Amino acid sequence: MSGPRGWWRGKSRPAQVETYTRWSFYFFSVVEITGVGLPALGHTPPWLAGWLLAMVVGHAVVTTVTASLALDWTRGRRARPARALWTLGTVTVVLAVTVLVLHRYGSVGRGTGTAVGTVYGGLMSWGGGLLTLGVRGRRQMLTIVSGFAVGAGVLSVPLGVPWPVAAVAAVMVFLCAGFLAVTCLFSVWLLDSVYELDEARETRTRLAVAEERLRFGRDLHDVLGRNLSVISLKSELAVQLARRGRPEAVEQMIEVQRIAHESQREVRAVVRGYRDADLGAELAGAQGVLAAAGIDCEVSAEPAGLPADVQSALGWVVREATTNVLRHGDAGRCTLWLRVLQGRVVLTVENDGVSGTSDGGGGSGLAGLRERLAVLAGTLQAGAVAGDRFRLVAEVPLRQEVSEVTS
Repeated sequence: MSGPRGWWRGKSRPAQVETYTRWSFYFFSVVEITGVGLPALGHTPPWLAGWLLAMVVGHAVVTTVTASLALDWTRGRRARPARALWTLGTVTVVLAVTVLVLHRYGSVGRGTGTAVGTVYGGLMSWGGGLLTLGVRGRRQMLTIVSGFAVGAGVLSVPLGVPWPVAAVAAVMVFLCAGFLAVTCLFSVWLLDSVYELDEARETRTRLAVAEERLRFGRDLHDVLGRNLSVISLKSELAVQLARRGRPEAVEQMIEVQRIAHESQREVRAVVRGYRDADLGAELAGAQGVLAAAGIDCEVSAEPAGLPADVQSALGWVVREATTNVLRHGDAGRCTLWLRVLQGRVVLTVENDGVSGTSDGGGGSGLAGLRERLAVLAGTLQAGAVAGDRFRLVAEVPLRQEVSEVTS
């Protein structure tokens, strides 16, 4: 899927949240231009309106660049952008003072104080609020906001602003910059939480896979450990007897051969438990593993009565689909249905988070499943469906007698 929609779905859930957060900060710059700069066009002389709008646009560009760099810093991708932060603070103060100087010493006429005051307060508010992205502590944020609020009042008095108006400007800057600072704090906290939850989900997935490997290792150890010890002891005994010319060495080697053959059968039985997948066990295992990975899994299936070869093939489908969801998906919910309809059994696995399940029918895992199902004249279809969901459908025809019994 190409275009903006495919680009968005190609991102993981944390990456989507980060993109949304980043563009929210960029949108603050658009709000600054439209809410602070554009109103000056109709309430000030054209030359002054042009200067005011140019300064607001330039300030918005600086805040956008600084916000992007600071957000990378919060994600640990770069060092703190100290130069960009100092640049933003300096540009904010210089532009704000320039606005008051133009209003004080320029030929601006009457009735322009409100528009100029809006630009002045907006620059100080946006600069102070977004500057808090470069710090982590709440006290540091409060210090920055308070400093810009006090500075807004102190700088305006020497440039002809009455002190009551300067006090009101300081309060308004404190409130507006404080609102932006709280927004930055909450956005960064939310983004960090999403990434931490995603890392925890990946950790749970790895633990579930590791637990399965440990179980397989324990099974092999239980099967081979004792037998290999006996084989080692009897082999050593046979060597000693052979060196002495004792005929009992042959009997010991025959016993070693018997134990080795027994070990082979037991290992095949253990491996067969993994190769010949039991559908009921695979459905239960899929539900448990997905739940352990933090994915809500709903299973609706009655595998009883199905032929062993059909259960084995569909069990592999469940196993591969579960692996895809765990390894590649960004799923929060997964459903598995098993139905017998008109002489065929249909297994459907559907999950959200289509971006991660990119196998899409071309991967080796699904190709292997198609080969298994083809032996039973079965089919496999997989791909994205409406919304952000991925659906895998496996169909296997049943013998007539089985179909009559299950129906």
